Amino acid sequence: MSNILKVRNVSDYEQYYGLENRHPLVSVINYAEISPIRPSVNNYEVYGLFLHNRLSADLTYGCGRYDYRSGTLICVAPGQIGGTEDKGELIQLDGWSLLFHPDLLHGTPLAKSIHEYTFFDYRINEALHLMDEEHDIFVSLLRQIKHELNGKHDIFQNRILTEYISLLLNYCMRFYDRQFVTRKLDNIDILQRFNAFLYDYFNKKQQLSDGLPSVQYCADHLCLSPNYFGDLIKKTTGDNARNYIYRYVIQLAKNELASGTPITQVAYGMGFDYPQHFTRMFRQQTGMTPSEYCKSLQR
Repeated sequence: MSNILKVRNVSDYEQYYGLENRHPLVSVINYAEISPIRPSVNNYEVYGLFLHNRLSADLTYGCGRYDYRSGTLICVAPGQIGGTEDKGELIQLDGWSLLFHPDLLHGTPLAKSIHEYTFFDYRINEALHLMDEEHDIFVSLLRQIKHELNGKHDIFQNRILTEYISLLLNYCMRFYDRQFVTRKLDNIDILQRFNAFLYDYFNKKQQLSDGLPSVQYCADHLCLSPNYFGDLIKKTTGDNARNYIYRYVIQLAKNELASGTPITQVAYGMGFDYPQHFTRMFRQQTGMTPSEYCKSLQR
């Protein structure tokens, strides 16, 4: 990618599109007011939420491409790269964006909870597709933020802006929760692929060379971001992805223990570096040690 726009602060983005900066740390843009525009691929040092209702070009995000659909929300965090490559043509946008700098959050509750909004680390193909009512709520809040930015700057403004942003992010969490439910069949398909991956991993004895598969490793092989994968597994099964992997391992271990395989051999065979690590995980998952489990089989 060439000519990457470095968005170190919100004014960098606004200046690129010839907009007046209203606040050093927050920006709301209604693209209908400035289209057509020259596209760009951006290197963000700010948080950004981008809602587009219409786009005449494919978006890029990292190394991936996304065939755009109407009413899709894409979220980026500092350190990420995304946007649309500039091919020398203006594009017509219809939607909104909110950008805010991490400095806005200093000393606020949102500074401590921002990591909980895991969708900032979702991949482009895991974007949020808003329903009509959700779209209206989202745009309504952006209009409120924009109105606040156009008003008088006083000692209360940053607090008010942060509260609006926090409310908006909480709505996004609700909307994503709804999307996980409405895409239940897709979720089940991913869960089936997850189980198939674990079966192949242990059936091929890959754990002997690579150890237990991590959530990151599983997500990569399923072509999902770790956060999206973890959130999807949590929503579908009620437990986190790491525990799901552990339960799978424990079931395999129980089968081996029931057949008379020594505990130490089972531990190494499951991919543990040390038998005590296996014992600790077994107790956490079952409430008993492997020795106690073997004794229970003899009763």
